[in-house]
Amino acid sequence: MGRIGIIDWGIGGIGIYGRLKQKYPSVAVTYLSDTGFTPYGKTTRRELIARLNQVLRFLEARDVSTVIIGCNAASTVVDDLQKGSLEVSGVIKPAIELTTKLRPRQLGLIGGRRTVVSGVYRRGFAAEGIKVSQRIAQPLSGLIESGDTNSPRLNSESKRILAPLADHSHILLACTHYPAIADVLSQYVSKETQFIDPADAVVNSLLLDDAEPVGADVFFSTGDVTEMRRAAEAAWDTKIGVPKQIRLG
Repeated sequence: MGRIGIIDWGIGGIGIYGRLKQKYPSVAVTYLSDTGFTPYGKTTRRELIARLNQVLRFLEARDVSTVIIGCNAASTVVDDLQKGSLEVSGVIKPAIELTTKLRPRQLGLIGGRRTVVSGVYRRGFAAEGIKVSQRIAQPLSGLIESGDTNSPRLNSESKRILAPLADHSHILLACTHYPAIADVLSQYVSKETQFIDPADAVVNSLLLDDAEPVGADVFFSTGDVTEMRRAAEAAWDTKIGVPKQIRLG
C-alpha cells in the first residue's frame, strides 16, 4: 500500500484531511491543491477530466495508491478518469449514502454551479425516493479560499443563498469548503435545521486499517503556497507546514 492522496482545487479538502488524521493519525498523506489551474467548477468537462488525469499521474509517480477527490465539482467526473493503478473515489457517493440514512423530511442542498447543474445529486436522491431543493452557492467557496470566514459579504451571501431553504430539516453541504463556515450558515436557517457534512462518511468509505503506510504528510500546490498555508489556517485552524510549489503539464 502507498500513501493516501487528497486532491482539491484549493483548501476545501483540508477538512477531509483533518478527519482522516483524526481517525488514522499515522497514515501518510499527500495533499495536492490545484489553484494554479482554472477553478474546477469553471472548466469544460473535457478540460476537467484531462487536468485530473494529469494530477493522478503526478500522485501515482509519488507512491500514492489511494486517492480521495475532495471536491464535488471534480467528483462529478470521477467515473471518466484514467485511474491506472490508483484506487480513486470522490465525495458524492458517500454524501448521498449518508444523507439517505438520515431520511430527511425536507432536504436542501447548497453547492457550486457545476455540482448543481450536473444533476448528479438530484438523480442520486431521486433513486432513493428523496426530493432535493438545490441552491448554487458559488461565491462562498471563493471567499473561504481567500481566508474569509465571517466578513459582512460572506454573511450577506450566506443569508441570500439559504433564504429559500431556511425551514428545511436538513441541508447538505455539497462543497468541502462550506463546513468551515457552518457557524455562519447556522444563523440563517431554522434552529431545527441540520447541516450534513459528508467528510466523515468520505473517510469511513476508505476502509483503511493499521497496515497503512506511515510517514510525514506532504502538501503540493500549483498556486501560491503562502496563500495556501494562510487560508488553511484561517478556514480550518490547521497548520500544514510548508507546501511545495509544482507545475503540471
